[in-house]
Amino acid sequence: MAETFCAEDFAPFVGKTFQAAGHPQLLTLVTLETREPAGWAATPRKPFSLILRGPYGDVVPEGFYRFTADRQRDFELYMIPIQTASREYQEYQIVFN
Repeated sequence: MAETFCAEDFAPFVGKTFQAAGHPQLLTLVTLETREPAGWAATPRKPFSLILRGPYGDVVPEGFYRFTADRQRDFELYMIPIQTASREYQEYQIVFN
C-alpha cells in the first residue's frame, strides 16, 4: 500500500535536492504549493503539489520514481515534466489530491 503524504512531510526539503533513482540529474524542490481549492475544507488530507527544478535539456521522463531527498529520506512519487518558460532550467510537478 502506498504511503499517504501531507505537505508537512515535504516542508523540510524546500530548497533541497531530490535524486530520482536511475537518473543523474539533481532536482531541487523549489515550491510547496498548499492552496486549498474550494470544496476541500472537510477532507482528511489537503491537496498540495511540489515543483522541482532541474537542468535544462536532459528531461527526466514522466513516471513513477524512487526519490532520495537531501540524502535523508526516500519517497516513491509520480512526477511529470511541465512546460517551463525558461531556457535555463526544466520544471517538474508532483501532485497530491
